[in-house]
Amino acid sequence: MATIKIKQIKSRIGAPKDQKDTLRALGLHKISQVVELEDTPSSRGMIRKVHHLVSVID
Repeated sequence: MATIKIKQIKSRIGAPKDQKDTLRALGLHKISQVVELEDTPSSRGMIRKVHHLVSVID
C-alpha cells in the first residue's frame, strides 16, 4: 500500500480531548515529529479531523 508522512505543526494544548486522542492514535506526541502511515480511508479521516494541527508531507 501507499504511505503518507504526517508532521505535527502545532501544539495540542487547548485542543479538545477527542483531537488529542486522534493525534495520539496517529502516533504523534511532539511538535515537528513525523510519522509514516499507510494511506487508508481511516487514516485520512483522522488527518482531516486534526488538519489544523498537522501537515501532510509528500
